[in-house]
Parts: sequence; structure tokens; C-alpha cells
Amino acid sequence: MDFAALMAAEIAKSKPSSDSKSSTSKKYISKRQAEADREAAYLAEQAALEAKRQARAAEKRKREEEEAEEQAQYEEKRRRLAEETRRHREDKAEAEERARRKRLGLPELPKGGSQDSDDADVEDDGLGGDVPDEDLVEKLRGLGEPVKLFGESHRGRLKRYRRLTTVVTDGPIPTTLQPVEEKDMKVCDPEDVPAATDKAGRHYLFRQLASYFSMVLREWEIALAREQLANKDREQDQTSYASKAAINAMVSSRENMRPLFRKFEKADVPDDILKPVVEIVKAAQERRYVDANDGYLRLSIGKAAWPIGVTMVGIHERSAREKLHDGERGHVMGDELTRKYLQSIKRCLTFAQVRWPPSDIRQLMG
Repeated sequence: MDFAALMAAEIAKSKPSSDSKSSTSKKYISKRQAEADREAAYLAEQAALEAKRQARAAEKRKREEEEAEEQAQYEEKRRRLAEETRRHREDKAEAEERARRKRLGLPELPKGGSQDSDDADVEDDGLGGDVPDEDLVEKLRGLGEPVKLFGESHRGRLKRYRRLTTVVTDGPIPTTLQPVEEKDMKVCDPEDVPAATDKAGRHYLFRQLASYFSMVLREWEIALAREQLANKDREQDQTSYASKAAINAMVSSRENMRPLFRKFEKADVPDDILKPVVEIVKAAQERRYVDANDGYLRLSIGKAAWPIGVTMVGIHERSAREKLHDGERGHVMGDELTRKYLQSIKRCLTFAQVRWPPSDIRQLMG
């Protein structure tokens, strides 16, 4: 081999191949290409994150829709249960009212007469019954009142007319309840108290109770006035402590019973108070004042056991501990208005046994 050929072979070895040129060109890229590659990678990453967010949002929305559907099913089930409970309670009250009417010989209760819808006809509740809408409009116009208020139904319009035309009777406590004769004041037994659906029967019972308490308060005022007149004739001091205490007791009893009369007017007396009050009044009308006082004590204090002494020793409960929370709770601590008119009823009992003494001396309260 000559020298020229040897030199050509060495030069060929020293020249880079095409593959090395391509690898070298790939190692060095332009700034524009690097920026484009970086932007493409960022957009791909954001697209992946957005897809994940949309997937999570779709999953959350699906869970919320399932929970909303479950809540709607629960509310519908609770509404149906409440409706069934209300219907069962109304049927039971209607059955009891029918049995009471049959026992007392009263007319049969009409079917469907206990509906409470505002658009239903107004049944006879002791205030004159329903009034046709045309006549009611003319009567309201004659009184100079609006024919119809916003959102007012026929029943509401009739109640407004009755409120405007009802005469307030004079007495110790002015009331819209019409008084009954003294011979008609005797109330029924507590077991025969009309149900809430019998509005006419309850209205008459409230008239009886209001008339009786008005009679007792009026006789109390007359007795105090007669005593003051007698002291004046005997030239005795009318400003003594006993005289002032008696007058203050009567005045406070009269004022404290006003909320009770308002409840009578609105027929807003719960059965757990109405029935004991009827029991007290019935016993007082029959001059059984000890029994009336017992009824007052059950109403005001109740029959629940009172914790006296040690009620818990060691880790074992005493045998009678469960009785502390059983029994009937009294209403004297319910609220201030209830406490005041219950105490006023007790004061009326104290005066009634002096004004109408019992034939049996054992029926005198201590």
C-alpha cells in the first residue's frame, strides 16, 4: 500500500459519520423549539388535570343526586306516616265523640263534619252557623269594613265579621262569651268533656265556665262592698291590713284570670288543663270543696314523686328510684300566666265555700 492510500484511509476514519451528525444536531435545539415543547407539555398536563377535575365533579354530582333522592324518599315516607297518624288520631277522636254523644243521648255526629279546611263550610259552632257569602259581603259593607282582605278565605271573613259584631258582656271580666243562666252553669263530668272536633260543645262549655267564674267574682265584689259598708256604719277602720289584703286578693284574682277568659274565647285551652278545671268547677258547684281542692293540687303540683333524702347509694339503683320521673307533672311551674290563674281559681274556691257553705262540714277546706 502506498502512502497516498494510507493517508486517504486515515482521513476517512477521522471524518464523522451521518449518524453522529444527526445525534449532534439533536443535542442542540433552538430556543423557539424548546419553548414550544414546554408549552405543549404544560397544555397536556393541564388537560389531564381538567379531566380529573371533571371526573371528580361528575362523581360528586352523582353522589349529591343520590343523596337528594334518598332525602326526598325519606321526606315522602315521613309525610305519609304523619298523614296516617293524623288521620288515625282524627278517626279515634271522632269515634270517641260519637260514643260520648250516644252515651249522653245527643244527636249523631254528621260524617265528614270535622274537616278543618278553610274552604269548607263553616259548621254551627254556637255563634250562629254559616252565613252565605253574598249576605256576608253586604253586612261587611254596612259596617264600613273591607269586603275581603288579602288572602282571606270565607271562614276568615266570617270570623272577622263575628269579631266586629260580637257584643262584649259587662261583668268583672269583660268577655265576648255570652253568659248562660245560673241553672245552666252546671258543667259536665271531666270524662264527658267535648272533643276538640265538637266546636259547638266546647264553646258552650267555655260559656259555662266563664259564667261560673264571673258569678263567683261578682259575688266576691258584692261581699267586700257589703263588708266595707258595714264597717263604715260601725265606724270601724276600713284601711286595716285585713281589709286591704282582702281587696287586693280579689282585684289580683280578677286581673290574673283575664288570660284564662281570653283562652276561653279562642277555645285555646289544652285538655290536660281543661279537664282538671272542669273537675274543680263541678266539685265546687256540688259544694264538694275538699274534692275541688284535691283536683287543684293534682293540677298545680301533680302526682310525680319528689326526691327526698338519699336517692342513689353505690352503683345500684334503689327500688323506687324510677318513680321519681313517673306520674303526672303539675302545671303550676309551667309559665307565669298559668301559675297566676290557677292560684286565682284556688282563691275563688276559698271564697265559694264561705258564700255557698257545704251541707257536709267535712267538705270544708282547711
